[in-house]
Amino acid sequence: MENNSRVENILDRIVEARLESIAHRKRVLPEVALKIAVGKIGPPGDFGAALLSDGFNIIAELKKASPSRGTIRAEYRPATLAPALESAGAAAFSVVTEEDFFFGSLADLKSVRAVVHVPVLRKDFIIDPWQVWEARAAGADSFLLIAAILTNGDLRELLELGRSLRMEPLVEVHSHKELDRALSTGAHIIGVNNRDLRNFEVRLQTSLDLVDAIPEDCIAVSESGLRTHEDLVLLRKAGFDAFLIGEQLMTEPDPCVPLRGLIGTVGADRMSTKL
Repeated sequence: MENNSRVENILDRIVEARLESIAHRKRVLPEVALKIAVGKIGPPGDFGAALLSDGFNIIAELKKASPSRGTIRAEYRPATLAPALESAGAAAFSVVTEEDFFFGSLADLKSVRAVVHVPVLRKDFIIDPWQVWEARAAGADSFLLIAAILTNGDLRELLELGRSLRMEPLVEVHSHKELDRALSTGAHIIGVNNRDLRNFEVRLQTSLDLVDAIPEDCIAVSESGLRTHEDLVLLRKAGFDAFLIGEQLMTEPDPCVPLRGLIGTVGADRMSTKL
């Protein structure tokens, strides 16, 4: 019973840990210093545009561990993995920066941003505008917002801040209710997470259940549990523009091999999925 309770409350535990971490980091690095740093770097890349090319647009996720599986990749060198994955066809990257449960860091994101040419998203549990400034100062082109941990007011505020920095966020939902909330606050890039973050159950059907409710003028991203080229063909035909894939890549010695398999061959088979 304790194990079930621990799993069910993991999202709350992560958010609580983030609140403590942010409070400490704000004292060390005030927002004004982050704004100065942002003013010294160039404009971000267009994350949304990277997800609208023909074919299978994959956001390759770089992460060392997860709460459900523990360490996923013992030899984790993001700056080495990223250029190879970009060459293999990754349209963009998601770099997990949460320290306590995923063993990530902003240093990982900075190292990836320095060696790739496609946009890079900061994947974290963002609950404070300070984190958005922190993300941009580190070179992120976009960032994740999780509807389940934010009020409508928080979502709207963080969306507007991101847009003021030319960083269109990826807003993640898991249900019709969360999707309605995201759309009501003006979200443009919608990610449907097939993994329920409260119990880690994965259902590809979640994406299929929600895709028809995502407006045509939004960018639709299916996340988690995508394992085969056939999964992507199914979801592409259903209306998804892009796919966020992490563990399927990170668990392989050479993640370029499964990435190429997921994308499939360029030719008739690939073109047919756009019809």
